Amino acid sequence: METNKKKIFNDPIYGFVGIPDELHFDIIEHPYFQRLRRIKQVSLTNLVYPSALHTRFAHSLGTMHLMRRAIYLLRGKGYDISDEEMEAASLAILLHDSGHGPFSHTLENSIVQGITHEDLSLMIMKKFNEIHPGRLDLAIRIFTGTYEKGFLSKLVSSQLDVDRIDYLKRDSFFTGVAEGNVNAERLLDMMEVVDNSLAIEAKGIYSVESFLVARRIMYWQVYMHKTVLSAEYMLREILKRARLISQERPLPATPSLSYFLKRKGTLENTDDLDEMLEQFAKLDDYDVMTAVKLWCNDPDFVLSTLCQRLVNRHLFRIEISQDPFDPNYVDDILHRIATMYGISLYDASFMLLQGVSSNHAYHPKKPAINILYKDGTIKDISEASDQLNISVLSQPVVKHFICYPKELDTKKITLNM
Repeated sequence: METNKKKIFNDPIYGFVGIPDELHFDIIEHPYFQRLRRIKQVSLTNLVYPSALHTRFAHSLGTMHLMRRAIYLLRGKGYDISDEEMEAASLAILLHDSGHGPFSHTLENSIVQGITHEDLSLMIMKKFNEIHPGRLDLAIRIFTGTYEKGFLSKLVSSQLDVDRIDYLKRDSFFTGVAEGNVNAERLLDMMEVVDNSLAIEAKGIYSVESFLVARRIMYWQVYMHKTVLSAEYMLREILKRARLISQERPLPATPSLSYFLKRKGTLENTDDLDEMLEQFAKLDDYDVMTAVKLWCNDPDFVLSTLCQRLVNRHLFRIEISQDPFDPNYVDDILHRIATMYGISLYDASFMLLQGVSSNHAYHPKKPAINILYKDGTIKDISEASDQLNISVLSQPVVKHFICYPKELDTKKITLNM
């Protein structure tokens, strides 16, 4: 009985969207891809925005739709893009996030150490190329940026690609942060191909400006919201502590998570890549949260405390500063944590989280977003913009932060200056 026929799905962002052919359908139906249904797109952001429960699966289908829409529009302008190239670009973007692990960016390098999600996505694409012999050769070239039509790779990954357009629209919709919404149709309709790269028609410049502003707003209001940072760094410390404990005694966890807690090695230095990929393909948010719930009762005080607090949303207080924190201030907090709980300074270090968050809405050292004028001249958006100082958005915003238990009364800390 034939099941891999063309199907449609109802997307809350774009309406009815079609799965174009049997190859796309077979890949979407495969367990490697279905796993993305169980990975939240924006990690623990739902602890601040309760409706932000959408998945990498929905995002990947959305990017596939936008890719195909972009190519149809470029074809309408006379650019030569074959059916084979369209299929390949569509598959490349469909699988661009297939290498994300549980809780997406939060646990990158925490579970699968030394391997990026892009590396894992490429490994999964190569597996699909074995399952469908040679059918993804061109998709892999587009994904890796080695295909001669470079503008197809730019649609997959650049400072204005269909990935960013979809996640801004989708994340804005599900968080309710209206300022993050972007005009996808306008951005795609304004795209041109110049010197084998993408450019935006000059009359679309304000849509690009809105896109960059939306990106800046979403980063600081959603992705790097202070409460989200606290929760995500607590989860990282939980995995760090669990990995340490698991070297000495078994911890209750699913087989796949147990494998990664004990595993060492990087992409370049390992002899178990096939097994690693098989275990990774079974790993999702549920593995991690099941373990976190189990570890709430672990005899290790630090692990159980962190897990209980995360499960019950008793998150750490977070302090944010434009400048690095005074080392004496940080050291005093560490000693107070150790005293308050009667634990060693080393154990207390798992309950004093430090980090730096930074973001470029527009990165001046990466390939530019180019604006195309009627006379054929090209300008970087940072030079072309007349209503918005893009150079300001090009500067990185850097914030230093520390997190610690709210029960700690930092007002009574005496600095040893």
